[in-house]
Amino acid sequence: MAPPMTPATFLAALKAEGVTVVEVGSWRTHNRNSKGAWGPLNGVMIHHTVTSGSARTVEICRNGYSGLPGPLCHGVITKDGRVHLVGYGRANHAGAGDDDVLSAVIAERALPKPDEANTDGNARFYGFECENLGDGKDPWPAAQLDAIERVSAAICRMHGWDAASVIGHLEWQPGKVDPRGFTMSSMRDRIERRLSAPPGKTPTPTTPDKETPMSYRDVWEQDAAPAPDSSPTKKTNPTWKPISFLREIYDLARETRDLVRDIRDQQKRG
Repeated sequence: MAPPMTPATFLAALKAEGVTVVEVGSWRTHNRNSKGAWGPLNGVMIHHTVTSGSARTVEICRNGYSGLPGPLCHGVITKDGRVHLVGYGRANHAGAGDDDVLSAVIAERALPKPDEANTDGNARFYGFECENLGDGKDPWPAAQLDAIERVSAAICRMHGWDAASVIGHLEWQPGKVDPRGFTMSSMRDRIERRLSAPPGKTPTPTTPDKETPMSYRDVWEQDAAPAPDSSPTKKTNPTWKPISFLREIYDLARETRDLVRDIRDQQKRG
């Protein structure tokens, strides 16, 4: 558990992590503190907005809508990777969630599946809404995923948390599906790698994943394919590169061609 950062410290932490920040109006004092607690804080929660259009999305997240007053988060991450700060303090983003999930976040261990809504999440999590339709088809640009990674790492770094303190709304509240379009496990891997480097420095990925795909050369140079049991070179080359397969196919093609030629010659002489 940790007391909330001051707005100034929060802003400095984001900028130190290389986040492109847009300050929207009086975000430092725009909150729902009069309606409930804000802190102690335990983690970061990621959402999708089910909206399109950055300006409209930021406006909704700042002001809210009928039945749910704003702010609806602390920062809105638009598709271009900018983070629009719309509020600071208690915000209507997390709602009620599972106390067992909160215990797991505090202990920074694997999350159970949420099956209760008995704990106030607005008091316990920083919240970021991400511009996306949430239909599984709307793309997540690289700049937006990078910004999610950076804001999460910035907060974790300041509080001394690891990536297990970052969760999705779907991991907190039964029935929620956001964020949809990438997995929180893959995002936590990215955040963990970033935390291993100094603030603002992008670490070199240790293993390829969906966000860091293997290049054509990476695939071509792999030497991990098992040689066929029937191959005469299995003993000398137990794992093959793709070029080994091409050579084997070439040799078999020549043998097949010569065999067909011999059969045709015999038929002609027959």
